[in-house]
This record gives sequence, C-alpha cells and structure tokens, in this order.
Amino acid sequence: MSQISEEIVLDALRQIIDPDLRKDIVTLGFIRDMEISGGDVSFTIMLTTPACPVKEEMESDATAIVSNLEGVTSVKVRMDAEVPQGRGIANNVAIPGVKNIIAVSSGKGGVGKSTVAVNLAVALAADGAKVGIMDADVYGPNIPMMLGSGYDQPEVENGQLRPVEAHGIKMISMAVLVPRDKPMILRGPMLHGVVRQFLSDVNWGELDYLIVDMPPGTGDVQLSLAQLVPVQGAVLVTTPQAVSLSDVRRAVKMFETVNVPVLGVIENMSYFIAPDTGNKYEIFGSGGGQMLCDEYGLNLLGEVPMGMEVREGGDNGVPVVVSFPDSPQAKAFRKVAEEVARQVSIEAMKPELVIMTRSQ
Repeated sequence: MSQISEEIVLDALRQIIDPDLRKDIVTLGFIRDMEISGGDVSFTIMLTTPACPVKEEMESDATAIVSNLEGVTSVKVRMDAEVPQGRGIANNVAIPGVKNIIAVSSGKGGVGKSTVAVNLAVALAADGAKVGIMDADVYGPNIPMMLGSGYDQPEVENGQLRPVEAHGIKMISMAVLVPRDKPMILRGPMLHGVVRQFLSDVNWGELDYLIVDMPPGTGDVQLSLAQLVPVQGAVLVTTPQAVSLSDVRRAVKMFETVNVPVLGVIENMSYFIAPDTGNKYEIFGSGGGQMLCDEYGLNLLGEVPMGMEVREGGDNGVPVVVSFPDSPQAKAFRKVAEEVARQVSIEAMKPELVIMTRSQ
C-alpha cells in the first residue's frame, strides 16, 4: 500500500477549480489544516464567503477525489469561510475591522431600496457572516422600523457609539439619534459630517460586510457620499418599469465617475403571484433589469417578487427572510445575498488575484 502524503493530496485537489476565480483551490490557498494519520486524511476548505453557492459541490468533489487515492481509508472535509478584505477606494475614511462596504443605491425613491438593504443584510448574517447596516438615507431613515430595533439611543463606550443589534446584525441610523418627529433638514456639509461620524465614531467591531443604505437619487449629495464612503462595490435596485430604469442608468454613471465598481442590479417588485390562484402578474413590466444589465455589461443579482409578506415584515420589524422564510420573496433575497457575496469576493481579488495564505 502506498504511503499517502500532503503533497499527493494537494496535487489531487488541484482538479477542483473555483468557478468564479478560475483557479484551482490549492493555488488559491483554500486548503488549510491538513492532517494525515496513516490512511486517515482531514483538511479544511476555506472559502471566500459563507454564502458560497457551490459549497456542497466542492465538499463532495474533494471527498471523492481524496477517497480515490491509493492508501486513503477515510476522508474528513471541513468547510469554512474567510471573507477577503476588500480593496475599497483610496483616500477615504477607513473603518478598522470592516472588511467590505457595500452601497445599496437606487436612481429614485419608491423602488424598495431600504427593504432590499435590510433583507440582504439579514440573509448574509443568516449564512454565517458578520454584518452591519448603516442607514445613510438620513432624509428617510426607516431601517430601525424595518429591523424592529426600536428608537432608543445607542450607548457610548470609550467615546464611540455602540451600534444597535437586531436579527444578528449591527445597525446605526439617524433615526435613533434624533426625535422621531424631527425633520431632517441637512445641507451637504452637515450630511457629510453625519456620515463621516457613522464611519469613524461608531464601534462596528469585526464585520465581513457593512451594508450602506444610500439616499435615493443621483445628485451632489449622493455623489459626495459615494466619494466619502470607502465602498468595495455598489448594488443598484430598480423595478422593471421604464421610469425606474432611466434613473438607474444615471446611478451607473455616478458610480463610474467615482470609480466604484457596480456589483450588479437587483430587480425588485419583478412580478406578483396571486395567493388564491398562483397566477403571475408582471405589474411593472418585465425584463427591465436584464435589459439594463445587458446594456452596461452588469450582473443581474436577482429578481424579487412583490408580496404582502414583504410589506408585513417591514411594518412589523421582522424582515421577510425571517418572518416568512419559505416565501418566494425570502428565497429570492437569499439568492441575491449569495450573488452579492460572490461578486464581493471576485471584486476583492481583482485586478491581480490575491492568493490566500495557507496555514502551516
């Protein structure tokens, strides 16, 4: 019987190619903590996102490949994830401990941007990531209501605000810092000061993803915020409606102006499924999100259907991915979260592929 070695196992595992990064998992440094005792082999595959859609397939392939090696009697594959540090944008405010910042933006209001931001954050956290959400939509700060976190002011520790926590994510919003009925009358410099404080004066701790719910629109305020926040990438929310698509085109150009990669487009309110008949109605048209992606070479991250469940979840402070986990809307949001995490990982390892260091 041949004696198995780490080199033989690693050579065999080079057959497994990451479909997004297009390199084998050994070269990428995904293989960690290998132990060999006689014919017993165990190791960890360290992925770049806990929401990896090919996790089970990769585990199965690795188990089968190593099991077929001569001299191997048992194989134990552990699956784990380590979200890579995003490159961000140079000369901006850095946030210690935060690996990736994702801006959720829309060209206009009323497309469900904040609903998407909340459900994206909660879905990523449910997959095992450490997630925070910053409510930068200071003119309409609704995140506390949607998360059911209440409006109590956050505590101060060592001169920094401690984010409010709900549904496994950390959150800060103007809505928890001022009276609920006070109008948000902020000009550009004041608004920038608020966002800068959210970045530097909040103790976010260790986060894989910080979701930033941007104000709707593409004016000077939004442009300045995009320049201020060290964003790894932007996610654009639209509906299939032509009016919404027209405004999202401006958002694409805005992020291009400040060199922020657009990770993709989420088409919200794509269709409505009647609960009594199951019939599908495309109330705002169809195919708009895909058409926009084709036009600009972007990724369609998902299509989220309309439904009472989404509205009820937002009003009751329990996002639909938690309150109605088996609904078509929740399933769509979870798929969107997988795609967003995937695109963040790809973007974090561009333009030159960063090889993760394998533990010795």
